[in-house]
Amino acid sequence: MARRNGSNGLLTARQVARLLNVHVNTVRRWNDRGILKAYRIGPRGDRRFNKDDIEVFLAGDLESAQEAELVLSN
Repeated sequence: MARRNGSNGLLTARQVARLLNVHVNTVRRWNDRGILKAYRIGPRGDRRFNKDDIEVFLAGDLESAQEAELVLSN
């Protein structure tokens, strides 16, 4: 029986995007830029995000990340 990703404290990029109310590509970009930490799993290197890390991010860094994204995109 397969385990659901959320059951072990790890979230997919899509799940994180829903939590942060941003596009999944934004989550991937933030990971690439070091704003969000992800773990690579499996042979394809799928990204998984620690639920606790996302909760800390939500507690204080969401606005900072969005501002950094605006600066970096210009």
